Amino acid sequence: MSDAGDEIQVDEPTQEVVATEAPKGKMSVEEALQQVLKISLQHDGLARGLRECAKALDKRQAHLCVLVETNTEAEYIKLIEALCAEHKISLIKVSDAKQLGTWAGLCKIDKDGNPRKVVGCSCVVVKDYGTDSEGMNVLLNYFRTRS
Repeated sequence: MSDAGDEIQVDEPTQEVVATEAPKGKMSVEEALQQVLKISLQHDGLARGLRECAKALDKRQAHLCVLVETNTEAEYIKLIEALCAEHKISLIKVSDAKQLGTWAGLCKIDKDGNPRKVVGCSCVVVKDYGTDSEGMNVLLNYFRTRS
């Protein structure tokens, strides 16, 4: 009886881990960005908003910058792009400010796990990746191939 109990305890967790990691093999850049932002948020490694992002970019604390394409202020976009170019920081653009706000944690999560009261965010800087993840590797490979 003890042998059967040991086999069940050992086999079930390893099967679950393999099943969850298998679909992540084909991760898109957007999914990778979402994962990196989530992990960075957990490790307090995000700067959100113009003021925080400009400070982090100017102090060269940033590893990655995410900017919204549909920003109404042209000077805002020019400033962030210039700081990224000057300090050789990777820049990626997304289309929706509300979606970036959700990824950066600027929302409330209800009981069902759906985001509520989402605040739009036009710029996010990753100062600390946190732990190594598949999403981080996908983004780094994306930046290497794009250059």
